[in-house]
Amino acid sequence: MSSIRPQNKYLLLLGGNLGDVALTFDKARRRLASLGTAVRCSRLYASRPWGFEAENDFRNQVVELHSDLTPQQMLRATQRIERSLGRTAKTGGQGYESRPIDIDILFCGDEVVDEPALVIPHPQLHLRRFTLVPLCEHWAGLRHPLLHQTMRSLLDVCPDHSEVTVAD
Repeated sequence: MSSIRPQNKYLLLLGGNLGDVALTFDKARRRLASLGTAVRCSRLYASRPWGFEAENDFRNQVVELHSDLTPQQMLRATQRIERSLGRTAKTGGQGYESRPIDIDILFCGDEVVDEPALVIPHPQLHLRRFTLVPLCEHWAGLRHPLLHQTMRSLLDVCPDHSEVTVAD
């Protein structure tokens, strides 16, 4: 008799603007699938860099992954995937910069985590159109466990008015 382990429903945001981002995302999705069951993902979206200036636009995609990993284990696993795909430590301070891949944990079901190295739900997701637009593709009715609003309603009142389009 096998024991059934509870599955956490993760929503992860892939982001990047250096190199062949579509290929990097493909590799990231395959590696993420090894951590559980990849259920579905949004299309790729393009947007200008957020919080800094850069030559290349960003690509973003939301991936739904069901896994028995804890949030802390998922953070370590996504950081290993980032490093394996060329992500390096930030070169200066706390600011944002161009990168081949970034994997953010947006949600882990309705779980709330507030630790120095990990905050779930992602603390800035409601401020970023590049996160909310792909979230609304499949998860528009998902309620934020702290803000008690759906992704669609958060997008409707988002203070970020930058353009987010489906990528080629």
